[in-house]
Amino acid sequence: MTIPASLSNFDIHNAGLTVWLFKKSGGGAGTAPSYTGRWITTEDNLVQALKTSIEEARGRIEEAQEYGLLAQNNEASALLIDTAETHAGLIVTQSANPLSQKKIKNEKEIINTDFFVIRLTVNEDVLHVVRRTDGSWKTKQRKGIIDIGFRDNALELDTTPSFSLSKYVDFFIAGDRIIIPHKANFESVLSYRQAHATDFIELKAEEEFAAIFSDLAPLTAFVGTNKINLRRVSSIRQKAHYKNASFMALLKQHHAAYGLAIQFDANGLIVCTAENCRDVMTALLDHRLASAFSANIYDVPDATKVS
Repeated sequence: MTIPASLSNFDIHNAGLTVWLFKKSGGGAGTAPSYTGRWITTEDNLVQALKTSIEEARGRIEEAQEYGLLAQNNEASALLIDTAETHAGLIVTQSANPLSQKKIKNEKEIINTDFFVIRLTVNEDVLHVVRRTDGSWKTKQRKGIIDIGFRDNALELDTTPSFSLSKYVDFFIAGDRIIIPHKANFESVLSYRQAHATDFIELKAEEEFAAIFSDLAPLTAFVGTNKINLRRVSSIRQKAHYKNASFMALLKQHHAAYGLAIQFDANGLIVCTAENCRDVMTALLDHRLASAFSANIYDVPDATKVS
């Protein structure tokens, strides 16, 4: 899949640039995060360095695929998701108006920044570049260090606070699409993964889901608060194979041949144990597949239907 033209064709070199620093609060399961953004003046040499790093970050993306709960990308790829599916609009709206009262005037307004946004504009086209901050922006980390500088072949105390800006990009907001080189930071900034725990609670409350098990307690204990398992549960709910009577019938018929250690009671209900919960989730995700070429059976991290 190609990178959206809204990113690949954007004229970064000739764009106007504004840097916004954001602090975040809230964003628990079922609630939107709250963002407080302020813009800051940037000198020409920093502007050029930022543009160069953004061009390099864009250049590292060679391919893209749609975002999925279990989808993963590598250093040369990115994930794609519609802006409307996330809280990104809150960031876009705030950073659209660099009002004088929103300008940063002192160090206190900089410390504890959670992420920064570089807003690039060319006529009516706008590109937002988002990166999480590192420890140099946090009060706790700064209390444990002494800032020093190297001048005239000697180390000296540096009383001017310094902050680091990563050359890497966590995600781009380009029109109605978000391009994500760093999935974990994208999910953290936009509180995207917080809904997974709520998904599991709601899934267990679905009659159609609960009705395929003799007892949900072992599965609940197995999933726990594990982030990967919560992702899997959300994907199970999204795929909804458990609602498909034909799928469930074939699962009962073929699970042993596919090496899945799933047990069924006398009523045909799945019996979960601490040992087989992983296999149960693999089956409901439809992630145990057989090759028609080698006859080998594989577990896959994600599955995209071809036809």
